[in-house]
Amino acid sequence: AEAEMVAVQSSSAQGPQEVAEPVMAEPSDESVSAPEAEITAAKPEPAAEPVAVEPQWQDEVRVVLTPGEGTEFKLTMEEGAVARYSWASEGGPINYDTHGNGSGQSISYEKGRGVPEDEGELEAAFTGDHGWFFRNRNDNNITLVLRTGGDYGQLKKVL
Repeated sequence: AEAEMVAVQSSSAQGPQEVAEPVMAEPSDESVSAPEAEITAAKPEPAAEPVAVEPQWQDEVRVVLTPGEGTEFKLTMEEGAVARYSWASEGGPINYDTHGNGSGQSISYEKGRGVPEDEGELEAAFTGDHGWFFRNRNDNNITLVLRTGGDYGQLKKVL
């Protein structure tokens, strides 16, 4: 009778695993589930494949801005190159100016005031440095998180 009860417990414990984590459904031995979870966490590639956006970020920067402080990040890009970006301001909205300069030219792509986050693509109008100037107009510190990916040489902090 005890063996039957263990079998029932074992199969009911595996049930939620199969629903929540199909990757973990193959081994049926419960004792494997803890190390298996670590292996899954250590190798995120298979789990991340369906979400195309995640692995495509080449750079991520986090910077804390005090009230009134500004910072600038630029991507070195060739004319016509396209970079993807996503940025978010944790702790309050932020002012930004997306612009580019180089080869004796300059361009303003977009400006915003009091914006909490933005994402999209930046296509270089000419060869040079293209990116963002951010300023914290809040009364408190904020954390800016900028992620970039795509066709650019490097992400550099200009200011």
